[in-house]
Amino acid sequence: MYPPMSSFLSRHPILRLVASPPHLWRTMSLGLKSIWLNKLRSFLTALGVIFGVASVIAMLAIGEGASHEAQEQIRRLGSQNIILESVKPPDGQGSGAETRSLVIEYGLTLRDIQQIRQTVPEIEVVVPSRILSENIWNFDRSVDGQILGVLPIYPQMRNRQMQSGRFFTDMEMEGKLPVCVINESTASKLFPLSTPVGKSIRVKGYYYNILGIIQNEGARVEDSAVKSADAQIFIPYTTLMDHYGETFFRMRSGSFEAEKVEFHEAVVRVKDVSQVESRAVAIRQILTTNHKKEDWRIIVPVELLRQAERTKQIFSIVLGSIAAISLVVGGIGIMNIMLASVTERTREIGIRRAMGARQADIVVQFLIETVLLSGAGGVMGVVLGISIPIAVQHFAGVTTVVKFWSPALAFLISVITGIAFGIYPARRAARMNPVEALRHE
Repeated sequence: MYPPMSSFLSRHPILRLVASPPHLWRTMSLGLKSIWLNKLRSFLTALGVIFGVASVIAMLAIGEGASHEAQEQIRRLGSQNIILESVKPPDGQGSGAETRSLVIEYGLTLRDIQQIRQTVPEIEVVVPSRILSENIWNFDRSVDGQILGVLPIYPQMRNRQMQSGRFFTDMEMEGKLPVCVINESTASKLFPLSTPVGKSIRVKGYYYNILGIIQNEGARVEDSAVKSADAQIFIPYTTLMDHYGETFFRMRSGSFEAEKVEFHEAVVRVKDVSQVESRAVAIRQILTTNHKKEDWRIIVPVELLRQAERTKQIFSIVLGSIAAISLVVGGIGIMNIMLASVTERTREIGIRRAMGARQADIVVQFLIETVLLSGAGGVMGVVLGISIPIAVQHFAGVTTVVKFWSPALAFLISVITGIAFGIYPARRAARMNPVEALRHE
């Protein structure tokens, strides 16, 4: 025969509390009453948890947003692309056959492009371009920007969408027509109150008819020689060569400078993403053989994306650790206040023990108070933690991403923190001698 359930529960107070909902609700009501009687102290105690939970959510959201922004910009460079760029040597000397006086010759050459096309397998297309930095004019408005001589396939290669109008065609390129496409920044600066499509802009005495507006460019490597400019206009490659020739001349602060660069940039598209890194190694070997100095660089977006993901993981760990310290500090505050509460309520504990309360009843009572305190702080911290990224994104313009799991995780951690730091005060209260507790003044 099994013993009666009542005798089994009498020997296990914790199970008796679980099996007796009215008893549990009564203990919870006592805990709420105790917290409410000391509202200010309870709120100040919960502040550590509130700020800890809020910092966990906010830091993860800001870190996730920064990582998401960087990864999106890198993806816009194209996962199948290998980007080659010309880099001006630090000493101003080129790597060509001979450097003529006053003319600096460096960068990617037609020989490089031809060898890449002929010797590297699984290459779909190689799209070279030239870049010229000049002032762009619309009547009396001007902006310092880049003039890019590109091929009609450029938008597809660089994953850039047309916002309005169209890109120029092969026929317009073969005819060396004075047409162009401008990016969003150029449109907003030179045509703030009108639609630029169908109008003209001027660069060094040449007028170009605007065919369309293309979205702004994504991320570029910071130390690249050919950096992305805010303002960009795109003209047919043949038109740029016809108007400006092979050698670019500049006057800067009274000094004369001439540069001869066959190609400032070339985009190589590989058929399969899995072969991008191996093809980049082959291209790097070709350029190393052809150039005496490193007047070129290779950007592989797939590698940059992997680096961004690794950086994101490290960033999340660091930010999460900092936020966890805030929660630990909040937990210590809860333990401190609960120990003070145990001392203040010594006589109450003695009366409850004299009336038949078990040690487990006292443990559960103080644990419930701790969990209620940390849980309330967790809820307020979640609200504050979600509000901070929204405010940062609205006022600072910084992208933030609140993952659905981060508020739940932060709240769960706050409850666990309350339990972990509440066990010692609860056990200390339960171990009091009832007789000595009743004598306490």
